[in-house]
Amino acid sequence: MRSEVFVNLAPGEEYHIDLRGSEPMAADHARRWLDDEFVRLDCEPLRATGKVLLADKVLVVAQAAGARLFKDDAWAQQFARAAVGALSQPLVRVDVAAMAVSF
Repeated sequence: MRSEVFVNLAPGEEYHIDLRGSEPMAADHARRWLDDEFVRLDCEPLRATGKVLLADKVLVVAQAAGARLFKDDAWAQQFARAAVGALSQPLVRVDVAAMAVSF
């Protein structure tokens, strides 16, 4: 199955990561990778309760990574593999500007 991730950081600043030839991470490994990046990038929960949903984690990691990390092909591939694996969706759209994740 073909998997793709689109990340829109700002108007006119979109990254397309095609996972052709790469497998998504296993769900548990994907969640662990996102957890590690969430901490490493010093992300903050979106919700006042402190509860962090998987889609929220994907969104805030993308936001914290910014163009600097998305321009790093190896990191972007890992992010895409983790997003697809954690969310169990072959197509993931992350719109940082709108603060939304869609499938």
